[in-house]
Amino acid sequence: MLLTAASTILPTAAEAQRRGGISLVRDAEIENTIRAYAAPLFGAAGLSGEAISVHLVNDRSLNAFVAGGQRIFVNTGLLIRSERPAQVIGVLAHEIGHISGGHLARLGDAIDTASTAMILSLLFGAAAAAAGSGEAATAAVLGGQHVAERNLLAFTRAQESAADQAGAGFLEQTNQSASGLIEFLRIIGNQDALMYDRQDPYARTHPMTPERVAALESRQSRSPSRSAQDTPENMERFKRMQAKLVGYLDGLPVTLRKYPETDTSLYGRYARAFAYFRALDFKRAEAETDALIQLYPKDAFFHELKADILMNQGKVAESLPPMREAYRLAPHEPLLAFGVGQRLVALEDVSQMNEAIDILKHVTVIEPDNSGAWQQLAVAYGRTGDIGMASLASAERYLIAGIYRDAIGQGERAARLMKEGTPGWLRAQDIITVAKDRQREERRRGRGFNAGFQVGPGTRD
Repeated sequence: MLLTAASTILPTAAEAQRRGGISLVRDAEIENTIRAYAAPLFGAAGLSGEAISVHLVNDRSLNAFVAGGQRIFVNTGLLIRSERPAQVIGVLAHEIGHISGGHLARLGDAIDTASTAMILSLLFGAAAAAAGSGEAATAAVLGGQHVAERNLLAFTRAQESAADQAGAGFLEQTNQSASGLIEFLRIIGNQDALMYDRQDPYARTHPMTPERVAALESRQSRSPSRSAQDTPENMERFKRMQAKLVGYLDGLPVTLRKYPETDTSLYGRYARAFAYFRALDFKRAEAETDALIQLYPKDAFFHELKADILMNQGKVAESLPPMREAYRLAPHEPLLAFGVGQRLVALEDVSQMNEAIDILKHVTVIEPDNSGAWQQLAVAYGRTGDIGMASLASAERYLIAGIYRDAIGQGERAARLMKEGTPGWLRAQDIITVAKDRQREERRRGRGFNAGFQVGPGTRD
């Protein structure tokens, strides 16, 4: 989770869980893995893989769903508890089957209901979930998760069977086996005997029947790709993803049992590096990471991890070179770019603010909903004395977070400080108009809905 820009776990997670909500995390490597698994399936479904947005939910239970278009939400628990890539890919294929079958259309029909507001809060939280420092809160979406699960995200048996068959078709078109989906459905089927509150959310929202498995098995027996195995590339991504998740989320004792110090594989070192980091044993975390970098000097995410470890010791200047190297090795990763920009801002060196501004503007072009980038951009502009642009960036940030009063206030401030008719002034007018419209819509619906965006240490203005 993992640490800085490209990888941040939320200190608000415990509070979110206690209040019955969820928390979102960002990690460039894991998001890329899910996107790589899903992209061919979206293509087979006739959907644009380039528009896929992946959101990681910090929750130990088995769950995954698609909402708000091509937004994929995957629980960390599903990724840890899956036994091989084909199971994760099978779940994604099934969920994409719901999209292609139009099963999510009723979200639009139910837009005036309270349960839809909860889904909207989740989507706002996804927009607000941007990376900060290793200790920074990104976003916590609080309230009615279980009601939303039971209502909007619950499908009928007929829809489930249709999504199964559609998903199996997408797998066949991409020369993959549906065996992973069948294995996952058997796992879910075993939960039928459990009390409702002990079932994983996926079991509660996706009704299971033996007939569904039988139908898939019959199709699988005739499929030309029935014997297809997990590809080495998919397996490599999967093992790295699990090592990272276990090391960060399961703690040092569990990690050392699964990845003992005698395990000098990439995965063992990767898991232990995160576990040592979580245990605040920075010396050992850095030693494991240095060993990985020595063996794999062109791996961007190992350099990112080194930068994270240094950053979380307060060594901001020392953390900048490895983060620059990570970004150089993976120049198309906006979260790695964010890490560079964030560190330049944290150094508080005015001479480096223009570079920080250029990098952070690049991030906001690629990820316009990255509220952390807008926040850091506001700070950078402020340090150069450009208060108008700082206010405009803050207005963007608050609009993303659904904090419309502050979006209007910052937008009006920006407009006052900018020349009328300039691009910045026009954008400020747009933000003010949109924020006021959304405020009125909320009052009309009587929802009193707010995205639940929380700002933590390291992300203050």
